[in-house]
Amino acid sequence: MRIIAKIGTSSLTDDDGDLRRDAIQKLCDEVADLVGVGHQLVVVTSGAIGAGLPALGLGGDRRPRDSVTLQAASAVGQSRLMHEYDTALARHDRVAGQVLLAPLDFRDRRQYLKARATLDRLLDLGVVPVVNENDAIADDEIRFGDNDRIAALVAHLLDADLLVLLTDTDGLLTADPRRHSDASLIEEIIEVDHVLESLAGGAGTARGSGGMASKLAAAKIASWSGIRTVIASAARPHVLEGAMRGDAGIGTVVQPHARRLPARKLWIAFAVAGNGTVVVDDGARTALLRGGTSLLAAGVVGVEGTFDEDDAVEIADLSGTVFAKGLSRMASGAARELIGTRSDEREDGSPLILVHRDDLVIVP
Repeated sequence: MRIIAKIGTSSLTDDDGDLRRDAIQKLCDEVADLVGVGHQLVVVTSGAIGAGLPALGLGGDRRPRDSVTLQAASAVGQSRLMHEYDTALARHDRVAGQVLLAPLDFRDRRQYLKARATLDRLLDLGVVPVVNENDAIADDEIRFGDNDRIAALVAHLLDADLLVLLTDTDGLLTADPRRHSDASLIEEIIEVDHVLESLAGGAGTARGSGGMASKLAAAKIASWSGIRTVIASAARPHVLEGAMRGDAGIGTVVQPHARRLPARKLWIAFAVAGNGTVVVDDGARTALLRGGTSLLAAGVVGVEGTFDEDDAVEIADLSGTVFAKGLSRMASGAARELIGTRSDEREDGSPLILVHRDDLVIVP
């Protein structure tokens, strides 16, 4: 079985932001046990920022909020984080291999294939790939806890059998346990919907950046990749083995969806934020839902927000309901000027494409 195991900052660091070697060792012990009996494991880890801040004297209450300082802390902490993984896996005669990724690596086809080839070869060599977001040179991704999403995209990339998202709670609960003592574990999810997303809330801790909402988003990506996801406590004994076996009560299990989306459309749908909204008429909506059609300027009736060429935009119908998402071929200003323009109004008679069909996905 090929398993992607992601662990978050809140599970890897203490209240002061210092790395917890015992947490890393526990995870690596479990990874090594499964590798030893023939399974392939990829670890997606947070913690580089948390490892770097104490070294800079910025841990605990002094944690900065500006992205540039956080990126600098990530650069300082990355080698410290990998040293702990190297040491922990070496106790089992296993080798760790560092792989730094960013969401853009899943958008560019050439980069996508390179990432897959490298990870496949590492696994073939018996290496445990340790994947992290390339925080030091990331831009807005650093604020969205995208290691959860990267873990889901890596699961899709490698055609994994299981995604395990390890956190500091037992899984998705019916309410916030800090406020509701009767909160209970949701053991199985067939479809991630708005009700469940509202239960997930925002970021979980000051040290982490994702929280349960990010994990549900990642689980949705995995579900649409045909991959089962388990959200579980990193502190639970033998949690990876239990998730693999499907033990009852191991955490929140998100079942795979029957239909799969290709990697590029997964990235557009789930891993990149929309910068604006394009409103279309009923004819354009029907054509897009039917499939295989690009969004033409002729079907556009409104453009909301500000976006640049190649930015992601949401596509809404006349009622305001978002039903699709895609990468715009023009900036918002140009799009507004060309609203409703038909091909017969252009000198060459060619259609004016706002979002190409290859860059458009109907939002699940």
